[in-house]
Amino acid sequence: MTPDALLARLLYRDALMLVLDKPAGLAVHAGPKGGPTLDDYLDDLRFGLPRRPALAHRLDKDTSGCLVLGRHKRSTAELGALFAGQKVRKTYWAVVCGVVDGEAGTIEAPLGRASHDSRSWWMKVDPEGQEAVTDWRVLGRGETLTFVSLSPRTGRTHQLRVHMAHLGHPIVGDGVYGGDRARGVDKRLHLHARAIEVPLYRKKPPVRVEAPVPEHMMRLMKRCGFLESVEPSASATGVVPPAGPDGEADASS
Repeated sequence: MTPDALLARLLYRDALMLVLDKPAGLAVHAGPKGGPTLDDYLDDLRFGLPRRPALAHRLDKDTSGCLVLGRHKRSTAELGALFAGQKVRKTYWAVVCGVVDGEAGTIEAPLGRASHDSRSWWMKVDPEGQEAVTDWRVLGRGETLTFVSLSPRTGRTHQLRVHMAHLGHPIVGDGVYGGDRARGVDKRLHLHARAIEVPLYRKKPPVRVEAPVPEHMMRLMKRCGFLESVEPSASATGVVPPAGPDGEADASS
């Protein structure tokens, strides 16, 4: 990815934070297999500040969409606390295998590691694990697929992927939790961080940012009744005007 391509994916910028439309396939951290990561490009997102931005949370390598970065140590810490305290509202779009019964529901299934190997990130439903809660809502149906909106109340590793597989409807492309059934439809993960709402400024409305649907998901979403003509462009609301290059601002603003 070139610096210009990365900048073209910037959805929101103010004095304290950035929101980036992370492409599917780009890891946010270096892994054992190597390869390019978002960390390789953070210098291109300084916008005149002496420090590069830092991740406030993470997205899986193959998940696309809204990714929040802090522009200063203090704002990164404040953003991290908002995510840890479940104050940030996140909405994901996914295409899942099978036709989901019902229109909406909540999955409450604790998660724990699937392996004792500390290097493994694979998770499983575990009654002794950490609390994990996901709200889901059907947005459209096809003959063998369902287009859903997912809103995690907690932020466990692979939570949405494990929960949908637990429901009997793994996310398309998720070979880890959906096996051949999920990868037989399409080998690319159909999970997109569609929108995020961050209450960083105490005296202003939360900043809400939306990321456009990636091309690799559009085909199957259309099979579930999604109309590309009603897809809005990437947008942000509650926008705080950017400060100058020194980024002077306070979250109490």
